[in-house]
Amino acid sequence: MWKACSPIINKYPRISLQEERRLIRRAKKGSKSAAQELVLRHIGFVIFRINKRVFPLYRRRFGDELFSEAVLVLYEKIKTYNLRYRDRNGNFKPVRFASYIWKRIDGLILDFLKREMGEDINKMHVIDETRC
Repeated sequence: MWKACSPIINKYPRISLQEERRLIRRAKKGSKSAAQELVLRHIGFVIFRINKRVFPLYRRRFGDELFSEAVLVLYEKIKTYNLRYRDRNGNFKPVRFASYIWKRIDGLILDFLKREMGEDINKMHVIDETRC
C-alpha cells in the first residue's frame, strides 16, 4: 500500500535521541526543513502503527486517509513536544519523539475508524429501513 514510502524510509533512517532533539529544537524555533526531516524520519513509524492497529480490509479502504491525517498530527506534536520533560521525581528525562506520539497516532486511528464506521452503520440502517 505504501510502497512509495520505501525510498523515504530508507533515506531517512532512525537517528539518535540527541540528533532527534536537535531537530525538534530547530523545528520549534521555526525551521520548516527541520520539521519536515523529523516527520520524514517517522513515516515508517506511522505506517507501523497503522499496520498494527487496523485490520487489512480497513487498511485498504482507509489507509491513505489515515496516513495523511497522521502526518498532520506529527507536525502538530512537534509544537507541543517538551524538550525539558521531567519524570515524577523531577529528574530530567528525554523522551524519543516516537514514544511521545504513539498514543496520539493510535487515538487518531481509533477516532477515524469510529467516525467512518459510524457513517457506514448509519447508511446500512437507512438501507434496511427502505427495504421494509
